[in-house]
Amino acid sequence: MALGHIFLPATVLVFFASLALAFDPSPLQDFCVADRNSQVFVNGVACKNRTQVTADDFFFTGLDNPGNTSNKLGSFVNLVNVDKLPGLNTNGMSVARIDYAIGGLNPPHTHPRATETLVVLDGLLYVGFVATDNKLYSKVISKGEVFVFPIGLVHFQFNNGTCPAVAIAAFNSQNPGTVRVANALFGTRPPISDGILAKALSVDTNVTSYIKSQFQ
Repeated sequence: MALGHIFLPATVLVFFASLALAFDPSPLQDFCVADRNSQVFVNGVACKNRTQVTADDFFFTGLDNPGNTSNKLGSFVNLVNVDKLPGLNTNGMSVARIDYAIGGLNPPHTHPRATETLVVLDGLLYVGFVATDNKLYSKVISKGEVFVFPIGLVHFQFNNGTCPAVAIAAFNSQNPGTVRVANALFGTRPPISDGILAKALSVDTNVTSYIKSQFQ
């Protein structure tokens, strides 16, 4: 079956699953379209004047387009959160398309505000997450299969197949956030000192200094 034929049904399935697990605060009105121009800072995004809301505020196009995976990691994440789709505001969900080249990696990271449900549309992925007792839960999943990454836990996806892969991810937050483990340790501004990193990782400071240089 062509990818395009399964894209819409799979996306709808993941969206309904995300709705059932909505995590962000429930809305107290029909909708609260995000006002990108508001100077009001709240836990979320201020509402756009209802008289200015249009159908386009609830619409996004482009998830059918493959992402550019010609980078060091060989992966590309097209996240549709409240910043791209203002109608998601207060609805407790967002969605992403993830493309993987052969050998492509979505590196170890966390989503501090959301559980992630991943469904493979094409290809083969080795996926996993690490629990707080440092146990790894991992599995190889293929087209039509689903895997869940619990909120806040470090997880990853790796294309260990023989062809490019693509997946759709749904999150139970309008803004799940992403913290890449390597970037959080070695790519901060200002940087964490080599002494702290070396002690935490039980390595020499020359090692931490070299790794830092890869994130500049």
